[in-house]
Amino acid sequence: MATAVDRKLWSQWQREIEAAPPGEQPATTVSGVPIDPLYTPDNLDGFEYDSSLGYPGQYPYTRGVHATMYRGRLWTMRQFAGFGTAQQTNERFKFLVAKGQTGLSTAFDLPTLMGLDSDDPRSLGEVGRLGVAVDTIDDMRQLFAGIDIGKISVSMTINAPAAVIMAFYLANAQDQGVDWRKLRGTIQNDTLKEFHAQNEIYFPPEPSVRLAIDVIEFCTRHVPQWNPVSISGYHIREAGSTAAQELAFTLADGLHYVDQCLARGLQVDEFAPRLSFFFNAHNDLFEEVAKYRAARAVWADRLRNHYGARNENSWKLRFHAQTAGCSLQDKQPEVNLIRVAYQALAAVLGGCQSLHTNSMDETLALPSEHAVTLALRTQQVLAHETGVTNTVDPLGGSYFVETLTRQMAQEARGYFDRIEALGGMLPAIERGFFRREIADAAFAFQREFDAKHKIIVGVNAYQEAERKPLDILTIDHAVETEQVAQTRRVRKERSGEEQRRTLDAVRRAAEAQENLLPTLLDAARARATVGEVMVALAEVYGRCDAAVV
Repeated sequence: MATAVDRKLWSQWQREIEAAPPGEQPATTVSGVPIDPLYTPDNLDGFEYDSSLGYPGQYPYTRGVHATMYRGRLWTMRQFAGFGTAQQTNERFKFLVAKGQTGLSTAFDLPTLMGLDSDDPRSLGEVGRLGVAVDTIDDMRQLFAGIDIGKISVSMTINAPAAVIMAFYLANAQDQGVDWRKLRGTIQNDTLKEFHAQNEIYFPPEPSVRLAIDVIEFCTRHVPQWNPVSISGYHIREAGSTAAQELAFTLADGLHYVDQCLARGLQVDEFAPRLSFFFNAHNDLFEEVAKYRAARAVWADRLRNHYGARNENSWKLRFHAQTAGCSLQDKQPEVNLIRVAYQALAAVLGGCQSLHTNSMDETLALPSEHAVTLALRTQQVLAHETGVTNTVDPLGGSYFVETLTRQMAQEARGYFDRIEALGGMLPAIERGFFRREIADAAFAFQREFDAKHKIIVGVNAYQEAERKPLDILTIDHAVETEQVAQTRRVRKERSGEEQRRTLDAVRRAAEAQENLLPTLLDAARARATVGEVMVALAEVYGRCDAAVV
C-alpha cells in the first residue's frame, strides 16, 4: 500500500517550487503527455503491491514474464540483416553469429515485401536495395546454407506474402532434414498494422487477416515452438503515433487475431502462448518502460478475464524491441550511437525478450559491418557491464513509473472502447480511424519540433557546420542483374506443368477458404515464385490499395 504523504513537508516543497523561476515550456514526454515535477504516493491512490504490481513471472506480469528475468537468461540479441542476394545475406548472417549474435533477423527487399518478383518491371531499381531478394525456394535454400536452423532462432520480417515465405522456409527445413518441431523463431505476419501504418498491402483486409490466421493455425498444429505472428507496434510508432497509441493499436490488433483464431475453431490456450509482440524503443526512457509494463498487464487481464485462458503462458506478453529508426538522424550520425544506447536501456529495463539495436548509419544506407558491430557491442556492454541485469524490474515501485504505467493502461483501454464503438477492427480500418489518429499525433510532434519545444540534438539545436562523411554500404547494380537472371533461370529449369498444377490448387484452396499452407508448400517445392503465388491468390481475393486520409 502506498505510504501517506507528510502534508507539512509537501507544502514546504510546494512553496519552494512556486518560488523557483518557471521553465520555458511545460515538461512533457516525447508523446506530449504532461509530466509533474514530482511524483508521490498521492499519484497512486488505491495502489496495492500484490494486486497492482505483484511479482515477476506472476499475473499480471507487470514486472516481467519470467521470475528471474535476465538473472536466468539474457534477452536474445538480434541485428536486422539482409541486402543484395541470398548469398550476400548468408555471409552477413555468418559474420554476425561469429561476433556473438544469438538470433538471426531477416530483412527482405521492397519487391519481396510487396509480393513482386525481382524480374517484375515494378521492381526495377529496388532489387536487393533495402533487404534480401527472395523469389523462390532456391533463394531460401541459399539464404540459410550452412546454418543449422534447427538450433538457431530465426526471425523474418514480412507481412503480405508471409504465408508464402513461411512455406518456403518450412519446405527448406524439410530439405535439410530438420524436424519442424525443432524450429524456433518468428515470422512477422502482422497484416493489420500494414493498414494502419506501413502500407505494404496486397489483398483487402479480410482475406489478409485470413491468411495470417492460416499461418497461426498451421504452426499451432505442426511447428509448436515457432511464433507465427509478431504483432507489431514498431511501424505504428515509426509512422508518428504516440507511445499510448502504439500500445493500444498493437494490442487491439492482437485481440482481433485472437477473435479470428477462435472463430476458426482453435482453443485459446492452443495458440495464445505462441503469439508474440514487437515494440518500438524510443527516446523517452520512462515513457517506454511504462509502455512495456502496461502492455503486459493489459494483455494478461484480457486473455485471462475476457477470453478465459487458463494456461498461464497464454497470459504472458512476450516481446521483441527495436530501437527507433525514426529517431536516427543524418546530421552528426555518430550521435545515433548514443540515442540507440539509451533506447536499448529502456527496452531492457522494460523487460524485452529480444532486442535489435539500430546502427548509426541506417538513416544513410544499410549498415556497414563496422556500424553493425558497434550496434551489437551496445547490447553486449548493456548486458555485461551496466548492472541492469542484476535485479528484476529495477524501476518497479517508482511513483513516477507506476503512474505512467497506470495512465498508459487506461489510455489503451479507452482506445479499445473507441474501436468497438466503430464496429470493431475492420470497420475502423475502413473508416480511416487508425491512420487519422497517427497523422494527428505526428503533426502535433512536428509542431513541437518546429517551435523548438522538442530538441533533437544536431538537427534543431547544437548543429555543426562541417559534416564528416561516414563509410557506408553500397549495393552494386550488378546485384539486381544477378538476381533477375537467377529467377529467370529457375523459370526455365523447373517443371512448368507442376508449377501450374500447384498454383491451380492454391486458387481452389483459397476459394474454398481452406488453410493454404499445405498447397503453398507444394507450390514452394514446385519452385513457384512469390509473385506467381500472390497473383494466383489475388484472382480469388482481389487487390487492395491503402486508404488515403
